Amino acid sequence: MRTIRNTGRGTLLTCLAAMMAVWVSTVAFGQGLERLTRWEEGRSMRVGSNEWNPNDPFDRNNNLDRPDRIEPGETYVMADLKGPGVITHIWLTFLQEPHFWVTDGAANPQEMLLRIYWDGRDKPDVEVPVGDFFANCFGRQMEVKSVPVVVEDADSYNCFWQMPFRKSARIEIVNQSKKPIRKLYNNVDWVKKKSLSENTMYFCAQYNQQYPTRSGEDYLVLDAKGRGYYVGTVLAVRTRSPSWFGEGDEKIYIDGEKRPSIRGTGTEDYFLSAWGLKENSTPYFGVPYLNQGGDSRIIGQMTCSYRWHVQDPLVFNKSIRVTFETFGWMSPDENKEHEEHSWNPREDDYSSVAFWYQMGPTKKFTTVPPAEERKLPSIDRLVVWGREALETGRLGPGYIRLEKGRRYLESDGQVRLRPRDVKDGWIEYTFEVEEKEPLRLLVEATRSPDAGIYQVTLNGVAIGRPIDLYRPTTDLWEFHLMDFWPEPGKYTLRLRCTGKNKKSDGYVIGVNSVRLRERRPRVKGFGYDEDKDWRKKQVIYD
Repeated sequence: MRTIRNTGRGTLLTCLAAMMAVWVSTVAFGQGLERLTRWEEGRSMRVGSNEWNPNDPFDRNNNLDRPDRIEPGETYVMADLKGPGVITHIWLTFLQEPHFWVTDGAANPQEMLLRIYWDGRDKPDVEVPVGDFFANCFGRQMEVKSVPVVVEDADSYNCFWQMPFRKSARIEIVNQSKKPIRKLYNNVDWVKKKSLSENTMYFCAQYNQQYPTRSGEDYLVLDAKGRGYYVGTVLAVRTRSPSWFGEGDEKIYIDGEKRPSIRGTGTEDYFLSAWGLKENSTPYFGVPYLNQGGDSRIIGQMTCSYRWHVQDPLVFNKSIRVTFETFGWMSPDENKEHEEHSWNPREDDYSSVAFWYQMGPTKKFTTVPPAEERKLPSIDRLVVWGREALETGRLGPGYIRLEKGRRYLESDGQVRLRPRDVKDGWIEYTFEVEEKEPLRLLVEATRSPDAGIYQVTLNGVAIGRPIDLYRPTTDLWEFHLMDFWPEPGKYTLRLRCTGKNKKSDGYVIGVNSVRLRERRPRVKGFGYDEDKDWRKKQVIYD
């Protein structure tokens, strides 16, 4: 493994960079201003990726302020500091796909592992994928506006957690992707100190995951030994069953107790929301990402949430154990009661980051898996890419093209058809089912201002109501159509234009994929709907 060192120089700053984040909250802003009125010994410093030729201010290399490529397997050292001191701000940015400067791919933030070592320790006290550390889960880009973490425009990553160290601090980014990290600009701002008080604690953060969770078992966020403060949680959930996943409570055990003295009233309540979760970003809690508009009927709903205990740290003297129950609603075909109710042991995909301060080194309670294993496993039994219609020619006449972009990275482009009129608006796909098992049929299509209304048929049978693809702004949407047990054999799915929304500018259709998504094994085990005929009556569970 090759290690790349950051060669930036320490420079005197005019103010503490940590004060830049406090605009997000009147309360936090007042606290930040109050700190500025009290003198504290220290000297502000910075180490970064900047390049500078002091002998020639016109040297064009002065603008090459980043390592251009960090190859797979390489480790980049962002900072190697000598203490005592306090890191007050970390900023970084890098290119992500698609970008015209990226011709051979680029690592995503889930594939980049952040490690921070305090005082020369052998093991890092911070070990988290870069994206998750900044409350950007699933390798996706999200905007976050909070006190300790700010991600501006989903690509400028800022951290304002205070990170003291006595002897040394080493910050690394390990490229665990199969692709290079491209153009990693970065700065680390810190204050050089003469000494730190004896009760100064170290900043710690640890990633964990379970794909999927075990039925009836609590999910573990943190298991720490020592004395300290628990200060934050990032939680990502991808559902594998329809219905709301988050009826489970947080259960927090302090100092070795057998029964948790801190227990909540539901997952969304821990994240300071109510009656479910919705996208938002506030100083101390938020949901930067929630796909499908928070529609809990879908299988594969993805939620990223954060909760900062800045004003209300959880104090522990010997140990702390932070867990979440994994209970929630469940459709009738998936539980033994054969009825919908709110308290079922679910099996969804969880990942998390725990943030805390503590005295002394951390206890290792988990191992961060490699990047390939951090990627969510596919829950689709079969995928037919929309672009296949270009190869088969099974689509109506009109203006046809392969549309690429950030929305279509997984598929490498969707097919887009602008038919001349309603009768020319159709696209058809064929696929084969090998085994009779419970599946969900869905179409992933683009909603746009010029899209039409399309009826889905499967082997000539209309499935549900026509789909209105009109939307004032463009997005990619999963239309979940039916839960069924298809017999083995060949199937033809057709989307046929039936008109357009009165607000739409056309009859356009863009198809990214057709999918058969798996249901949990217990659905097959119970087999309630195995003999139902989907041709006579369609069912979709929510």
